[in-house]
Amino acid sequence: MTNHTDDLVAALQRAREGEKEQALFYRALAAAAEERGDAALAERFNDLHADEQHHLSRLTARLLELEAAPRELPGAAPPFGLEGWEEAAAAREHGEVARYEGLLEHGGLDGHTAALLREILDTERHHAAELGGKWTTA
Repeated sequence: MTNHTDDLVAALQRAREGEKEQALFYRALAAAAEERGDAALAERFNDLHADEQHHLSRLTARLLELEAAPRELPGAAPPFGLEGWEEAAAAREHGEVARYEGLLEHGGLDGHTAALLREILDTERHHAAELGGKWTTA
């Protein structure tokens, strides 16, 4: 791989790691909401979880297309409680938006990768604005 490709792969690996962390975060929140008996809130978190899992899958596929081996990712998240979840989720989502804006501003991306990152960024902007919703299609 060239240095440019190495840089791209490293950035995609970091983005993939971030998506996994987000998915685990929302799954833990969904479990906490389910435990509390709040089905509507659990569904809200499950929708966010599904989007983050979708991003993780898309980034994994792109790495494989670039002939890069996706790194092993953690399988469990520390427990997250519902207290203060909105502030925590908002900060995390704004971080996701900043990550993808930075990747796109860096330039030098091939068209396929740039399109994928723009699609993920659009979803992350919805997440940051609404802290809910299912924005990706399966």
